[in-house]
Amino acid sequence: MEVELVKFVQDTYQTSAQWLQVERLADRLLSELNSEDTLRRISEANQPGTSSALVQEAFRPSAESLGFISERKGLFSGSITGLRPDYFLPLGETGVLLEVERGKTTTNNMDLLDFWKCHICEAASYLFLLVPKALQHNDRMKPKKEFLTVQRRLAQFFEPGKYTNVQALCLFGY
Repeated sequence: MEVELVKFVQDTYQTSAQWLQVERLADRLLSELNSEDTLRRISEANQPGTSSALVQEAFRPSAESLGFISERKGLFSGSITGLRPDYFLPLGETGVLLEVERGKTTTNNMDLLDFWKCHICEAASYLFLLVPKALQHNDRMKPKKEFLTVQRRLAQFFEPGKYTNVQALCLFGY
């Protein structure tokens, strides 16, 4: 099953050079994620009972090939200690946080935590969030539609009048 991408961008940034650069980066990441080898690794890692660390490892080569740095420390030193993204990519005066979720995406509101982390991060205005299309914690459980749920939840932050410091979100469903 191929990885999907949905993009959300604030109206005032839709034609900015910076957004166009971020959008090209998102499209390149999507292409990387949809390679046969990466799709196989993602499928193997996204099984009932597996940890998000295995899923994150499945994405790592694709992220690093585009210049993302794994678990960059110090990005939140001015606010809350102990926070760090799964990956970070500096981009001129700003940057992109890349977060990979699996089992606790909506159950523990990790999608909202990732959005909040980007909101308070002075070094990043863009968020790439990777979530499962369907989440199954065990073989008996009916899969939850995580990607669609996250899409509906986070789309609200890109409605005029509800903007935050996150200028754009690229939501990947794996």
